[in-house]
Amino acid sequence: MCGRMTMTHPHDAMARLFQAAPANDLPPVPNYNVCPTNAVAAVTASAEGDDAPQRALRPMRWGFIPHWYKKPNDGPLLINARAETIAEKPAFRSAVRSRRCLIPATGFYEWTKGEDDARLPWYFSRLDGSPMVFAGIWQVWDKGDAPLTTCAVVTTGASDWMAETHHREPVVVAEDDWATWLGENDEKAAPLMRPAPTDTFQRWRVDRAVNSNRADGPELIEPLVA
Repeated sequence: MCGRMTMTHPHDAMARLFQAAPANDLPPVPNYNVCPTNAVAAVTASAEGDDAPQRALRPMRWGFIPHWYKKPNDGPLLINARAETIAEKPAFRSAVRSRRCLIPATGFYEWTKGEDDARLPWYFSRLDGSPMVFAGIWQVWDKGDAPLTTCAVVTTGASDWMAETHHREPVVVAEDDWATWLGENDEKAAPLMRPAPTDTFQRWRVDRAVNSNRADGPELIEPLVA
């Protein structure tokens, strides 16, 4: 799964990378401990009918809220959507057809169990230092005082290398496939929901300070000194 992430890349750099118009209310960066229900910056496709079509870089609550929830906490916190069932799940099937997004991040955390079931955090980033771009889906929930745009990260079964740490991994979309995932061409998006090549990521143990959702700062991703 993907339950925590980092984002240190400036929004203006992301806007240029994705050729997207940035919103004025994007979440602060850097953030070394992005947690569920926090806001993330996500890329959506151009709106049909725009005079000057352009992608949008916009804030979204990380935690997808289905349209039938009367309150945000009416059911499970849906931060991930499994690729294997996303097209059939009532919560996700409409979004994966017509509301797909890209969620850029610098890296993410996973945990293994140590002695006495202690949670041991690992940090994952790209070997080449570029942003990770997660496949996402989004939904506007409109039963509150104001509409709330929400999202989930799509996950798939882990590669053999990733499975040494966790049995799931986020779907990472290659730059050549961004337009397909956003629905900007006629190519099918389903084949993109697969594990990343083994040489995509690097990982290292980090301090357990990140286990607290209140922690932040660059020290969270520093390699743990034995």
